[in-house]
Amino acid sequence: MSLKNILLYVDDSKHCKARFAVAAQLAAAHEAKLTAVYVLAPPYIPTYMAAQLSAEVIEAQAKFARQAAEQAESNFNDWSKTAGMSAEWRVSEGLADDVIVTHGRYSDLIVMGQADPAESEMFYGAGDVVAQVILDSGRPVLVVPYAGHFETVGRNVLVAWNASREAARAVNDALPLLEKADKVTVMNVNPDKGAASDGDVPGADISLHLARHGVKAEASTSYASDIDIGDTLLSRAADLGSDLIVMGGYGRSRFRELVMGGASRHLLQHMTVPVLMSH
Repeated sequence: MSLKNILLYVDDSKHCKARFAVAAQLAAAHEAKLTAVYVLAPPYIPTYMAAQLSAEVIEAQAKFARQAAEQAESNFNDWSKTAGMSAEWRVSEGLADDVIVTHGRYSDLIVMGQADPAESEMFYGAGDVVAQVILDSGRPVLVVPYAGHFETVGRNVLVAWNASREAARAVNDALPLLEKADKVTVMNVNPDKGAASDGDVPGADISLHLARHGVKAEASTSYASDIDIGDTLLSRAADLGSDLIVMGGYGRSRFRELVMGGASRHLLQHMTVPVLMSH
């Protein structure tokens, strides 16, 4: 298996270049077509101010948005030229999550960036966009941390496994990466031993499945009562030197994760390496 179409979400974030580098690296490794999409969002006008704003003000906002899109395209072309690759550029009007989901359904992988709290005012709701794309696109989403540069992605992979539908989907979606990896560790945190869904030895069945795809995976189990699953995964990834985490996203409702917390939300907020999520 291989990736043939990669969609990269480009915005005005200062971290976008690092996100491009990850997408370009994967496109080169898989001989895939890289397509970038920039969302030209409608001007944000609060309802209570709509009647007070003149047509000139609204047009000025639209002009600023078009200029930002042109600058983003220029940056993208420069990055592509430096990387020595040909890539497609698209601009689409609408809400970010709707646009990315629409374009993403015609790709093998969607590459997005983790929301940076320091840019929260500029990119309001950026974290919500990532979560919504994971939930709605039907495609794996690779989320790149806002901090750091990642020279390798997918050579040393940590797979978070709990025998759920979402985890099975994520492993299958990640196969093109896992098949090229030098090392794959399948980790089950606080498994229910003997559960029908995961057999007598947690992680053994999925490791065998991966072996039949030529993936040499090592099953690992961790028991943690003093820290949550998200922190356990990040700690283990650091110990192993992993450059990618693969996991199912939002195994329970997003509302419950917002209220009670959850591994998906925790990873999206605190990731230290790229994370591939599927729902």
